[in-house]
Amino acid sequence: MHRHGYKGRKFGRERDQRRALLKGLADALIIHESIETTKHKAKDLRPYTEKLITKAKKGGLHRRRQVISKLNTLDAAHKLFDDIAPKLVGRSSGYLRIVVTTTRRGDNAQMARISFVDDLKAPAKKAGEAKPTIKSAKVSDEKTEKGTK
Repeated sequence: MHRHGYKGRKFGRERDQRRALLKGLADALIIHESIETTKHKAKDLRPYTEKLITKAKKGGLHRRRQVISKLNTLDAAHKLFDDIAPKLVGRSSGYLRIVVTTTRRGDNAQMARISFVDDLKAPAKKAGEAKPTIKSAKVSDEKTEKGTK
């Protein structure tokens, strides 16, 4: 027997329990912006949450309702649409980062920290808005002195 072509992990749970697990983890990640969980749960959480972020970036009532159905709390959905999505407008994908940390003391499970790639504390930039750059011309004293002599 082989596992070729099987996508996702079961985590020793039934389908409804797995869905509830992902909903809870995604909810916590959005509210806290960084969580520590097992490596495999983080790997399953990343595509689940990135799809929600992409929907939130596109906006609209229908997509908001879809995202609300995939999260446990309304607070997380509103934070995703109102705070997080506007800050990720410049990024087309790859919103999350997984950093493998130590093993858990009780069962030696490999732990990982999953967090947003961009700094969400910074103010949001609008799409297409570039940083203003001011270039000043350098005028050296030697050239001006030579020109006056």
